Amino acid sequence: MRFPHRIAAIASCLFASSFAAHAAQVGEVRIVGLDEPMTQNVRAALTLVGAQGKDLSGRRLAYLVREADDETREALQPFGYYSPTIEVERSRGEGATTVTITVDPGEPVTVRRSHVAITGEGSRDRYLREDLGEFVPRPGDVFDHQLYEASKVRISRRLAVRGYFDADFASRRVEVTRADNAADIDLAWTSGQRYDMGPVTFEQTPQTIIRPSLLQRLQYWEDGSYYHQGKLDRLRESLARLDYFASIDIQPRPEDAVGNDVPVTVTLTPAKRSIYSAGIGYGTDSGPGVRLGLERRYVNDRGHKALAQLDYAQKRKTLTLQYRIPAFAWLDGWYTISAQAADEQTDYVDSRRIEFVGSRSGEVNDHLTVVASMHALRERWAYLADDDGDPETPRDYRYATFTYPSLRAEYIDADNLVFPRDGLSGTLLLRGGVEGAGSDASFAQVRATSHWYRGIGASNRLIVRGELGHTYTNALVDMPPSLRFFAGGDDSIRGYGWREVGPRIEGVDGKLYAVGAKNVATASVEFEHYFTQSWGAAAFVDTGSAFNGTPDWRTGVGAGVRWRSPVGPVRLDIGHGLDDPDSSFQLYLSVGADL
Repeated sequence: MRFPHRIAAIASCLFASSFAAHAAQVGEVRIVGLDEPMTQNVRAALTLVGAQGKDLSGRRLAYLVREADDETREALQPFGYYSPTIEVERSRGEGATTVTITVDPGEPVTVRRSHVAITGEGSRDRYLREDLGEFVPRPGDVFDHQLYEASKVRISRRLAVRGYFDADFASRRVEVTRADNAADIDLAWTSGQRYDMGPVTFEQTPQTIIRPSLLQRLQYWEDGSYYHQGKLDRLRESLARLDYFASIDIQPRPEDAVGNDVPVTVTLTPAKRSIYSAGIGYGTDSGPGVRLGLERRYVNDRGHKALAQLDYAQKRKTLTLQYRIPAFAWLDGWYTISAQAADEQTDYVDSRRIEFVGSRSGEVNDHLTVVASMHALRERWAYLADDDGDPETPRDYRYATFTYPSLRAEYIDADNLVFPRDGLSGTLLLRGGVEGAGSDASFAQVRATSHWYRGIGASNRLIVRGELGHTYTNALVDMPPSLRFFAGGDDSIRGYGWREVGPRIEGVDGKLYAVGAKNVATASVEFEHYFTQSWGAAAFVDTGSAFNGTPDWRTGVGAGVRWRSPVGPVRLDIGHGLDDPDSSFQLYLSVGADL
């Protein structure tokens, strides 16, 4: 059964020896008869390919031609082909020698018998039994080395992840009978005992910035509970979200186990204490502006954080002060106290407000975060539609005071927070106040938003967005602009200006000015196509309305450019409203992560 390929090899050697005395340059190396994965593997194994373009002695070239047979044969074995017929030919053209390797892979080797098992305590582990049941290749399958190795590595890793640190191979053998094109698998582990979680030690180097007792609250498991790597992974994520440390190294030490308990050492390197930020920007509704910020990652060893940020634009100015205190005793989260002062002087409104907020956030699970807050709001506003343009005439300002609780839930499940291709996110906001109990009017409000991302092929992405909001109140006129709903603009209805869609009043200048509404409903469908890894284009349709009674739907369409920059996606869109053919085109620029 082995004669054909030996004869081909001998013929190749005789053919090669006739050229041994002459120098030659290796030109093209052709591989014929194989599919793309096998062709690539053969090409990667051939020494001839590495010699392309080089001048070789005739003897050296003859040797590489002889070796090509064995190298091709070995490169096919990972795919289950152990008895191929291989013919190596070369032809000398002008200045270079072309080598053609023609391969008939023959019949693949299939799995005849498979014995894959775990003995010891791990034999009763449900998850390990599931891995054994999913082991491939199975009897009757082609013996693919890559599948075999991947299955073997998966079980070995699962043993370590689940605390079987003494696990080792009892047998690890694959016998291939070429005459029968058959492979027999004999693979077994001895699991040893399963270890438990021991004490966790936090080491901060070169100096301690956070008291260890605070970090120990992030350990949600009891000492002596079963060991699982996922517990340490969650601890790493919790430490990373704190943003106290530049590096986090978590090492279990089974060699130092006391009984069944494995101690864990967490080595932490402090991050830079202060973060300064500055930037410039421009918004069609706010004008040119600057942003300045200072954040203290840790104010003291109790892990408190502080933030000050100033957004100073031509038409809108905001100062935010925030102080956060860790709240790890029940659900990872924070106690937050913040104050924000804002001044807005746009074409249609003169507004000033100050708001104090106290909140408690908590992570219910890996995807859901809940924030409970108490707000105290004081706002003054005047719509410029009521202004007669005389600077001597005092404006008719309205004033409002609202004290109210709110509850906000945020859900995120995505493969990538910066550029998701498979993701779903949503927020639900509930808030309300009672007249006479710190608020000038009674109201209850609900607002829900959602984003859905789906990759289509390697270069496309579909994005669907929706928003719904409703206010229960009989005194909308007493509610300030910050508690009303608006529509129009980026992340709402593109093709229309910021807050352009919804109830409006006509000013003395004949222009229409938005005043906000009790309800909002918007939706968007967007399709992106990327021509390169970084650059792409998008087309979108947005629709919706902000309304008090019957909605007056508005729809906009447009296209845009996408750039996956190092700091996050950059989106430049141009949109046009379909409901007014004479309306101008709107330009939108946004930078930042999708989620």
